[in-house]
Amino acid sequence: MLLQILYWIFLLCVSPILLASTILTATVTIVLSTMGLGRWAGYFFPHYWAKLFCILTLVKVTVRGRENIDEGTSYVFVCNHQGAYDIFSVYGYLNHQFRWMMKKALEKIPLVGYSCKVSGHIMVDNSSPSATRTTMERAERQLSGGMSLVVFPEGARSWDGKMRRFKRGAYMLAVEFGLPVVPITIDGSFDVMPRFKKMPHWGHIVLTIHKPIEPVAGTHDLAQVMDESFNAIHGALPLRQQ
Repeated sequence: MLLQILYWIFLLCVSPILLASTILTATVTIVLSTMGLGRWAGYFFPHYWAKLFCILTLVKVTVRGRENIDEGTSYVFVCNHQGAYDIFSVYGYLNHQFRWMMKKALEKIPLVGYSCKVSGHIMVDNSSPSATRTTMERAERQLSGGMSLVVFPEGARSWDGKMRRFKRGAYMLAVEFGLPVVPITIDGSFDVMPRFKKMPHWGHIVLTIHKPIEPVAGTHDLAQVMDESFNAIHGALPLRQQ
């Protein structure tokens, strides 16, 4: 209990730094993106912001399987979604240029949402067939030259740490553009900050990067790639979360 109280006091001390770094990162990203540097700024500054978040909240992140991916190749990374620190751990420690696939409604987050929009993150708009097509066209422009995509196929954070059924929409870009799909298992994020908690807890998160699932003859079988990626991610989790 004493350690928990000391940790809360520590968080109160570092929270102004975290808030200031969030505002600064979003602002710099917006400014540079409007100058035509969004492809670089949309990853470089958030990458170090996310690392800072983990370090200052005493969350260690270990990455396994980095040898399975190549810096110059575009992938669709699919991850399980245990908690809020999934974003910080992937952004800070994947070490691969990518954009998030996110709901268009997230544009409404003050400052941060706009910085994501102008720096080229994929805002999914399925309100009409034409809007869906526009989303796909924007994604196609982004996903080249080693730029990848990260998506949570469950659609939302887990309530109990266990994986939920994957949604088809998360895989449509991989199918459309014939990109390799790379499953990533996130283990430990639920213990650090589950969906029902407002404050983090110190801890250790492990990212396991699995081997890419390559398209066959330039495309994927949707059902097969969904099953393969789910099984790869699920199989690397501890038994209590399977």
